[in-house]
Amino acid sequence: MTLTSAPARPSTIVAAEAAHFGRMAAEWWDPKGSSAMLHRLNPVRLRYIRQAVDAHWGGEPGSFTPLAGRAALDVGCGAGLLAEPLARLGATVTGLDAAPENVAVAAAHAEAGGLAIDYRAGSVEDLEAERFDLVTCLEVIEHVGDRGAFVRGLAEAIAPGGLLVLSTPNRTAWSRFALVGAAEATGMIPRGTHDWNRFLTPEDLTVLLASEGLTVTDVTGIVFSPATGFALGASTALDYILTAVPG
Repeated sequence: MTLTSAPARPSTIVAAEAAHFGRMAAEWWDPKGSSAMLHRLNPVRLRYIRQAVDAHWGGEPGSFTPLAGRAALDVGCGAGLLAEPLARLGATVTGLDAAPENVAVAAAHAEAGGLAIDYRAGSVEDLEAERFDLVTCLEVIEHVGDRGAFVRGLAEAIAPGGLLVLSTPNRTAWSRFALVGAAEATGMIPRGTHDWNRFLTPEDLTVLLASEGLTVTDVTGIVFSPATGFALGASTALDYILTAVPG
């Protein structure tokens, strides 16, 4: 009897999106470069992740390494703005990005900082049987091709008892003005970064996650003020971050 392997799953990577972000690779770690908004947003996202990790696994808020002994996957890792802090929190980190240029910059930056992070070019459906305690996917789902297949890949990557943290812009009039209109017009975000029609409301995303066996346990808004910058808040009109668990 001849054994044949299962056919490869179609990629969820959109080539034009990967190329767009790949062109930003060289400036990714420059807080005044094309990724300046991500640098401003990153502390807020990390604060939420730390709170979610402590709540999920009953960690001590004062611990420096709440992810010690756990495996983390950052999907759409860019050049490592989130992956590196996850490693410093104690996790064994795998970073996955559609743009090989980003992966190269990420690996070089981690090595220079003495961090052992497994960076790979590809998408979540390429992981096959690998499982992770924590899966993060921040500002990525609005850039993929087949959302259903992408969420299926995220769900399959979560180990039993694991946790997913996902953020994305909301599809509202405010996000259209702020993230597509004003931010790109003023150069805060490179032109062509966002397509408002691909944004997801929290309700739509909750349904999509549920279709792959994931239960949303929290949704928190990410708000912006010119005076104070980004913060966690009640309003999800601009952007939001959520946690979900299998089952």
